[in-house]
Amino acid sequence: MNFAAVDWVIIVVYLILTFAAGLWMRRYVGKVEDYLVAGREMNVYLGIASLAATEVGIVTVMYTAQNGYLNGFAGAIPGITMAAAMWVVGRTGFVINPLRASGAMTLPELFEKRYSKGVRWFSGVLVATGGILNMGIFLKLGGKFLVAVTGIDKPGAAQEMFHRLHLLPLEKWPLETIMTVLLLGVLIYTSLGGMLSVLVTDYIQFIFLGASIVATSVLVLAHCGWDRIIASAGASLGSGAFNPFLAKDMGIGYVIWQLLTGFACVLTWQTVIARVLASKDPASARKIYTRTSYYFVGRFILPGLWGLGALAVFGNAFKSDANPELSLMAMPNYLSQILPMGLVGLIVAGMLAAEMSTDSSYLLAWGSVIYNDIICPLRSKPFSERVGLWINRILVILIGIFLLLYGLWYEIPGRAWDYLQITGEIYFSSMAVLLVCALYWKWTHAWGGYAALFLGAVGPIAFLFLSQTERFKGIPAWIPGIGSFVLAAVGMIVASYLGRRREAAMRGSQDS
Repeated sequence: MNFAAVDWVIIVVYLILTFAAGLWMRRYVGKVEDYLVAGREMNVYLGIASLAATEVGIVTVMYTAQNGYLNGFAGAIPGITMAAAMWVVGRTGFVINPLRASGAMTLPELFEKRYSKGVRWFSGVLVATGGILNMGIFLKLGGKFLVAVTGIDKPGAAQEMFHRLHLLPLEKWPLETIMTVLLLGVLIYTSLGGMLSVLVTDYIQFIFLGASIVATSVLVLAHCGWDRIIASAGASLGSGAFNPFLAKDMGIGYVIWQLLTGFACVLTWQTVIARVLASKDPASARKIYTRTSYYFVGRFILPGLWGLGALAVFGNAFKSDANPELSLMAMPNYLSQILPMGLVGLIVAGMLAAEMSTDSSYLLAWGSVIYNDIICPLRSKPFSERVGLWINRILVILIGIFLLLYGLWYEIPGRAWDYLQITGEIYFSSMAVLLVCALYWKWTHAWGGYAALFLGAVGPIAFLFLSQTERFKGIPAWIPGIGSFVLAAVGMIVASYLGRRREAAMRGSQDS
């Protein structure tokens, strides 16, 4: 381990600057709109930095590196499909033009206008459920990365220092402590400053994180060499290391799932779509999408390279069918061996930047949905601005507490990326169907909205529970993943037809 005092200094200085910037923005938050969508004044460049920073956290680095370790270069296919979807949507303005012009703060708010208040409330419940469960492993993976890279789980100077200061018993320096510290840090400035704090800290973290990822990637290439990485990937994974159609646990069904997920995510994922809703106008939203799309390729390829470096050094030592989470630890253990003193502090600070940026945006996104689409529709008159701000802040804190407890309990059944997709599809397969139909299909009906939401969520929720049992552990995630899109679309079409037919019959009986 090369973690030294200078690395602690770098991290502490960085954290102080970030917290100061985030807390400074609290003075500009006077209304709920300021808190949730930054007053709708976000320009293109800030939007690009914020979106890129939000979608790259420690959890991102962990699951993309795991994909590289398990599937080689083929593991980058989710990033390629995501980038293609974002570029197409940005160039055409598909969905995001009318969505931004609608003035909605969340997607469920739009659904009330097109379907019904009940559909808005039901979709809000699914958005919050899927989003919070999706975020459930963030703290756990972030903590595991920091523990492995810094080596603070091993006897050393850092632990002795904390022990002497009586800040923490030596035997109580576990993963749980790191997760708790991460959560507290993010909660402080997110709960106070909302989207304004998120945007400002995102900009700082975008610069710092980008430099850290590039520096680490260069170091991995210098340590292993390109030829060794290629050779070890081919030797361990065969032709599947370079072709997703031949890779283990992938294939054509998996690739189709990635394409569907890519488009659904850029159209409905609340933390992504929040940048559209906070942009100055539809043209700015389109530019944010097209210019950020290239970043999504890099976010999968570069950390995936770190996983390939771990494969070259460790071979299959971190692969275990009995313990799927073991493969997550290959990359951080590899980095702990090659990062020199000083640089490891910069990398950890960059990863902390990524984690805080992602966690803060996600906490704000799911809190805003609970407030705007679950709580507010139940009231006959709106909350005052002051009460609304406090409710949003309390929601952020409560979500954070739940995430801490859930992260300690839940065991990921396979690749972390597959878990994130499945939990996301509790809502975004059905939400994508609802959103496209709301904006472009005039025959939609509230019945179709309910059916799509229910049927789209059935498969992913069932998979989350069944995958924890021995009997269903081997089910490929892409089966319920694709199934959720099919069921949501069928439910929308059939139920809308039945609903309109019933209305027509009722009008006919009244006329007669």
